[in-house]
Amino acid sequence: MPIMTIKDVEKLQSAINEAGLDYDLELENGSISIMGPSDIVSSEIGILFSRLLANWVYPRRLGRVFDSAGGFILPDSNLTAPDVSFVRAARLRQSPRYFGELVPDLVVEIKSQSDRIKTLEKKVINFINLGAVVGILIDPDEETVTVYRSEGEPMVFNNNDVLTIPELLPGWELPISELWPPVFTEEEIES
Repeated sequence: MPIMTIKDVEKLQSAINEAGLDYDLELENGSISIMGPSDIVSSEIGILFSRLLANWVYPRRLGRVFDSAGGFILPDSNLTAPDVSFVRAARLRQSPRYFGELVPDLVVEIKSQSDRIKTLEKKVINFINLGAVVGILIDPDEETVTVYRSEGEPMVFNNNDVLTIPELLPGWELPISELWPPVFTEEEIES
């Protein structure tokens, strides 16, 4: 199979969009991967994490938060889109009308129903090896959040824990229990 390029991804993505389909593409080592829609639990966790992060980042003008459609061209020439990512203001003063050509400072991957945890771990570790400061893997099935840094072992957070990322977001705190989609009570749905 021939090696695919960013230009090939752009052409194929354009054709997919014109056909009215909801698929995103990633490029890894010259191969294009088609990313279909996520399950809605993973999607909801992504929007909860993004909202909680953006509500801290934007008023303080610390940088930019991106969702799973925000593609980044990495130094290894791969094109990928973390489920949630953050780039410090000093590294991206203005967003281009193109893919980001840098490694985000923070990358978040959220396990969907069809994902394999080892594949996601590998993806997060690759981001760290390429220069991300912090990588996060959220597993809704186990209700855990694993944090990766270039130094030290991964740290696993559970529902009673509070996530902090002082090296990027001093003062930001995220209780892990706030990441999981709520279950509405009878009283709530009757009002």
